[in-house]
Amino acid sequence: METGSNPASQDNDYGPRAIGSARSTSPLGQWAGLLTAVLAGAALATTLTTPPRSGVYCPANCIMYPYTDVARYVPRDYLWMYPALLVPVAFIILAVCIHGVVPRTGRQLSLVGMCLATVAAAILVVGYGLQISVVQPSLLAGESSGLSLLSQYNPHGFFIGLENTGYGLLALAFVFLGLPLTQTVSGKTRTAGWTFAIGGALILLLLALFTAAYRDSIDVRFEVLALLLCHLILTAAGILMGIAFSPHKKARNIGGHRFRS
Repeated sequence: METGSNPASQDNDYGPRAIGSARSTSPLGQWAGLLTAVLAGAALATTLTTPPRSGVYCPANCIMYPYTDVARYVPRDYLWMYPALLVPVAFIILAVCIHGVVPRTGRQLSLVGMCLATVAAAILVVGYGLQISVVQPSLLAGESSGLSLLSQYNPHGFFIGLENTGYGLLALAFVFLGLPLTQTVSGKTRTAGWTFAIGGALILLLLALFTAAYRDSIDVRFEVLALLLCHLILTAAGILMGIAFSPHKKARNIGGHRFRS
């Protein structure tokens, strides 16, 4: 027996839960976007107010090798790491929500972006976790042996290497997640998509330019700019996605589907 079809469940390029549709409203996506924005904004603010004490951006009285006589800067110089540690975790949740509502033609791209975000988050969480739970208490206890390679003040150390890798992968995740969002019906999500895609591409371009120009002397040049740009992008795009996922939107009917204006 032939039955009538429900327009809201018909298969198309966007799917029944396409971003911008009435059914795409998601409390999880809303709060993930807003939480990502708040944490990224906090990380950005505390990073900008933490003076550089080593590397090429240090203006004067810089800390030199072995970077272990720094207990006097604990916990002041480590405060920015607390929100920075939580930002990639919140972003993974937001990436999952984005993947669930992008157009079907962009699902492979968003899936790659979600996986890259997970790998980047794991690297960054390990880096910040070691600084907060290993390096910081060791400095306060006077147990400085072996900390030189782990110190955040070492421009050639383990921590800077983790950040360079983590933020490079996060920028690549921005591109893969952003491109499908630029094809959505909502103006806010398209803007968020371009913010992700252009911002991520800019960070990757900086990585390529700095690597070519400085090679093994890249120091903290890329790490500082990538950290600031990533948090700026996540603050702006997180707000836009939080609003886009909000249920408090008027909907308009187009071709049997309800889309938020």
